Amino acid sequence: MAQRVIKMPDIGEGTTEAEIVSWLVKVGDIVTEEEPLAEVMTDKATVEIPSPASGKVIALNGRPGEKLPVGSDLVVLEVAAADAPAAETRRPAASIAAPHPPASPKPVPPLPHAAEGKNGAAAPAPKPLSRATGEGGERRSREPGEGAAVPRPATPVSARPSGLSGVKPLASPAVRRQAWDLGIELQFVPGTGPGGRITHDDVAAYAASGGGQPATRAPALARRDGIEDVQVIGLRRAIAEHLQEAWRHIPHFAYVEEVDVTALEELRAHLNETRAERGHLTLLPFLMRAIINAIVDHPQVNARYDDEAGILHRHRAAHIGVATQTPGGLMVPVLHHAEALDPWQTAAELNRLAEAARSGKATREELTGSTITITSLGPLGGLVATPVINYPEVAIVGVNRIVERPVVRGGQVVIRKMMNLSSSFDHRIVDGWEASSFIAKVKGYLEQPATLFLD
Repeated sequence: MAQRVIKMPDIGEGTTEAEIVSWLVKVGDIVTEEEPLAEVMTDKATVEIPSPASGKVIALNGRPGEKLPVGSDLVVLEVAAADAPAAETRRPAASIAAPHPPASPKPVPPLPHAAEGKNGAAAPAPKPLSRATGEGGERRSREPGEGAAVPRPATPVSARPSGLSGVKPLASPAVRRQAWDLGIELQFVPGTGPGGRITHDDVAAYAASGGGQPATRAPALARRDGIEDVQVIGLRRAIAEHLQEAWRHIPHFAYVEEVDVTALEELRAHLNETRAERGHLTLLPFLMRAIINAIVDHPQVNARYDDEAGILHRHRAAHIGVATQTPGGLMVPVLHHAEALDPWQTAAELNRLAEAARSGKATREELTGSTITITSLGPLGGLVATPVINYPEVAIVGVNRIVERPVVRGGQVVIRKMMNLSSSFDHRIVDGWEASSFIAKVKGYLEQPATLFLD
């Protein structure tokens, strides 16, 4: 037998370190080739690190929430001599074992109780029930050697039941949230993924077979006691750091405008009825087209500001980020070159990106490179918001909910469908006149939707 050291890989161009989100194995486990070992994250993109060989886990380096440099030791496997690279130094496991011995894992220090996020877009997600997760969908820290070591089969197993005593179900945070929403205990769901990993399809199939139960609530007047300390790691920490950086660097100012979307909603309903085969259109494809048209005359808002170099990068292409709520928190998938897509292509790409973000499958490229961002809470959008700019961009357009209001038209009070646009701008780059002119142009396109498609 020999030892094989698995390094922290280079996940993306320019990446120097990655954060351990969760361990998918523990010391003593028998793993097969390509079986996931850990989930790591950089730039809000979470990826699984597969095992390059079959063997026994003898050391894990780092704890969930810890950042490791690219190229540093991640996992040590005991493998057959033929599976160990000839050039690799075979060191004793103790020399690179996890810094916290399995016999007495170091407890996670309690965190101070933080107030709710002031930015609604970055509010924590609901608390899952699963034993393996904490508040907001983050996995509970899984220490090396935690619990009895349960060997896994040396060959891949199809549909391995998870309900065995002492075996923790393998599943991503998105799958755990899906199970929580359906009232399903993951340990009873057969996993068909690599090494018995539970997928979204596995949870859906189990629910369809009658295995799910609605989540129960305590009586309304029941007393509730206790405090739960949640380690802020993974996506939640990335969101916190990014928003803190944006607020610290950018002098925000907000601008709110009221838009009459009655004609737009009539057009949208007509297209959904007469061209249903092409897909369903929401408001966002039309808003995107209005922004795309408006930035032609206002390129200052479609830009990224390098404040250290003092350079504003104004983009001709419209790479539009869309703030999307996921089980783990806020993510911003990017619709690259939105200017080249028609409304149905835009809607299809938005659906694909949103699903990729919510399932944790969005790539680094799909989460970076935006030049302007849209944030919308749909029917929960309230009347006014003050969104935080997606640094290093200089503008963000917020969509509030559509409501029917009495409006004076031609001296008569009529009922119209009205919506507010709540936007924020970087005052270092965008003056008040520029912001108001840009939003006025967007408003004009939305109120006269036929002009959206005129050259």
